[in-house]
Amino acid sequence: MLARMNNELLQIEQKLKEAEGNPVEFFAQAEKKFNKEELSSLFGYFLTNSDCLFLLKETIKEIDMLKDERNMDDLIDFLMSENLKNKDLNEVINLKIICIKAISNFKNKKCIPALLYCLNDKTANYKMRFQAAEALGKIGDKNAVDSLINIVSDEEEKSVYVRESAAAALGMIGDMRAIDPFLTILETKKNFLDKFTFLKERVMEALAKINFISTERLMSAFKNALRDESPQVRINAIECIMNSGVVESYDIIKTMLSDSDSEVVKNAVCALYNLKGKEALLEILKDNSISACAKEEADEIFREYEENEQ
Repeated sequence: MLARMNNELLQIEQKLKEAEGNPVEFFAQAEKKFNKEELSSLFGYFLTNSDCLFLLKETIKEIDMLKDERNMDDLIDFLMSENLKNKDLNEVINLKIICIKAISNFKNKKCIPALLYCLNDKTANYKMRFQAAEALGKIGDKNAVDSLINIVSDEEEKSVYVRESAAAALGMIGDMRAIDPFLTILETKKNFLDKFTFLKERVMEALAKINFISTERLMSAFKNALRDESPQVRINAIECIMNSGVVESYDIIKTMLSDSDSEVVKNAVCALYNLKGKEALLEILKDNSISACAKEEADEIFREYEENEQ
């Protein structure tokens, strides 16, 4: 059987290289012809032996759909290989990004070392690095936390996008070790360039996902974030304060009903409702000093509440 398969694989690879154009049609036929084990072997063969970028791309997509653990090593080897040096660099980078996404979908801890290598390689393309960070977050292994913290805390890191992805990954993992470095970023006194706004947004989003224990330092950072220029940072700060469990959360969030941004106001209304239920909505609707935007949001939630009750 192996001899037959090897012969067929060689023929198929040659045919696909010659046609270059339509491996999609072949894979559609292969799914009918081969069983899962044979397909896995087929895909592994192509990743190892082909240098046709289109074929490689379609092969990775097929592996992602098949989800056979036997292809994990094939994907990792392909990611770490340098066999495509003679090809267009940007196309190879895009191909390896697709490979990282496929690897992350397996959610197998076996790939952590390879992803960490990609993340920490400062000579690598930033797109590969932030995709590696996202993959580490998706897999959720705590062994990646230290490296992710080092990236998010590194002010010398050339790519703010990599830092943002590292922050988002830490939020997905939800490890308490990320809190101190996150607070250090939020507390920095230097003037951030506009591009760093998104880093603060990612940090606040990540904090909202971590099951933190409220401290004076955390609450101080959240309150300061309510005054941030970015509406998204303010929205994320509202969520963090709502999740903090401190007694004064309701009163702090209530001050955001007069925010200049309508989305911030709407999120504040939702947070107040989550904290105090129907009572919060009635309080907003009866207060003539509260903005029309807040009243409209409260009225909409109240109507939904009434419908659900009925």
